[in-house]
Amino acid sequence: MSAPAPQPVAHAARTDPYAPKGLSLTLQSTGAILLALIWVLPLAYAIWAAIHPAEYTTRFVLTAPLTLDNFSRAWAAAPFARYFLNTFILVTMILAFQLVLGTLAAYALARQDFWGRDVAFALILAQLMIMPDALIVENYRTLARFELIDTIPAIALPYIASAFGIFLLRQTFKTVPKELDDAARVEGASPLQVLMKVYVPLAKPTYIAYGLVSVSYHWNNFLWPLLVTNSVESRPLTVGLQVFSSSDQGIDWAVICAATLMTSAPLLVGFLLFQRQFVQSFMRAGIK
Repeated sequence: MSAPAPQPVAHAARTDPYAPKGLSLTLQSTGAILLALIWVLPLAYAIWAAIHPAEYTTRFVLTAPLTLDNFSRAWAAAPFARYFLNTFILVTMILAFQLVLGTLAAYALARQDFWGRDVAFALILAQLMIMPDALIVENYRTLARFELIDTIPAIALPYIASAFGIFLLRQTFKTVPKELDDAARVEGASPLQVLMKVYVPLAKPTYIAYGLVSVSYHWNNFLWPLLVTNSVESRPLTVGLQVFSSSDQGIDWAVICAATLMTSAPLLVGFLLFQRQFVQSFMRAGIK
């Protein structure tokens, strides 16, 4: 007589003891929905006003006619082509300098032994505590001394070295196993080759995450570009939008919303196309 087959042991599903339940779950879900609505409603209004005639900017009528005339009027009211070019050059210049300088500084702080390394890193951390607006006067005086006011480099120079970028990349480089570094050096790689062949590829998610933060911040930056630009040749998009707030014939919210959507469209389209990569990059980089 054969022995009975062993019965599979049922394992109880593991539950997170800290997961919200009952009233707590309801409150958190309600709060998340409310926050989402608070964020979406201004964008929804801007889209509604931009694609409808001006008389419907304060009236929600489902049968209201659609129009793209507001976009053509906004494009004709300001040299948006030049503003887009200036903004693209600006964010590209800033991001390129930040990545190069941040990579070199982070690698030195993470893997190189030199006198004053800890002091240098402490000074970088201290810079994170200083609001950029507190340095506006001194930055302006310095740029004026070098006759750089009203130029694109004048907007970019205060931001080309990012303490946040250096800190983020340093923390990422310190997670790279030292054995990979040693193995590359045994094969005859120079310190620069080790950096480019070992550290940079492994830090790709961090580069993507930081690049998103940098581009979105400087694309939308307003105060500093407003202070140092005086002409169309150097104004970015955010400063160019102010032309719609100084109309002698009153403010046309439909045109303003259309202009706002045009300036933010590249960031919105980029996020919608690559949102999965964006989220994965932030998660892998440790940005919550």
